[in-house]
This record gives sequence, C-alpha cells and structure tokens, in this order.
Amino acid sequence: MTKSPNRLVAVIFGAVYILVGLLGFTVTSGVDFLANEGGLLLGIFMVNPLHNIAHLLIGAALLIGGLSNVRAAKGVNIVVGAAYLLLGIVGFFIEGSAANILALNAADHFLHLASALVLLGVGLAADKNVPARAAV
Repeated sequence: MTKSPNRLVAVIFGAVYILVGLLGFTVTSGVDFLANEGGLLLGIFMVNPLHNIAHLLIGAALLIGGLSNVRAAKGVNIVVGAAYLLLGIVGFFIEGSAANILALNAADHFLHLASALVLLGVGLAADKNVPARAAV
C-alpha cells in the first residue's frame, strides 16, 4: 500500500466499521430487523440488525476501496463521508419517529458527523493529484 492518506483512512475505517457491524449483532438478539429502538453497542450507540448490516456494507466498501488504489479510496471516502454527513444531520430529525429504521440515537448522530468530517476531510484534502473519479 502506498503512503496515501486516503488509502490508510479507508482501510482503518473499513476495518473498524466491519468490527462494529459484527459486534452489533451481540446486542441485537431479539431486536426486530427494522426496530426504532435497538440494543446498545458499547453502552451508548443504539443499533438494530439493519444498522449492523449497514455497518458491514459500509466497512466492506471502505476496506475494498482502501485496498484497491488511491482513486478508489478517495472516491469511497468522499461518498461515504457525504452519506454520513447527511445521515448525521437527518438523524436528529427522525429520532423517535417511525422513519428511524436504523434505531439511531444522539450518540450515533455525533459519531456519524465525526466520521463524515474525517472521511470528507481526507477525501477532499489529501491526494490532490488524484481525481476522485476519471474525467468523462
């Protein structure tokens, strides 16, 4: 792996999100797939089975991008960072409603916003000589 900040961040975040997704299943036994309230991971982050699967898929995307090449890592960091920014903001408005199919709570919102800042920051600021996608 090169010394690319995007590749390093994508691999680290990918591995962490896969681990979080797997650990989430240890606290969601008996929780409905789309439950608005779920089990507490690490005692503070609410998760349900769908939320765990989302962590696994996002972790896999980050890990694959980070292990592939700089362009893929940069692209996945920007896309996932933007998605987490949106989720972090929207989460505050859907908490406590039927739209909260990921069983999000305030701790999740702040973690998603922090993840977004790191992923978008690295994706947009590092490896400037490599475009996030090829020119059309």
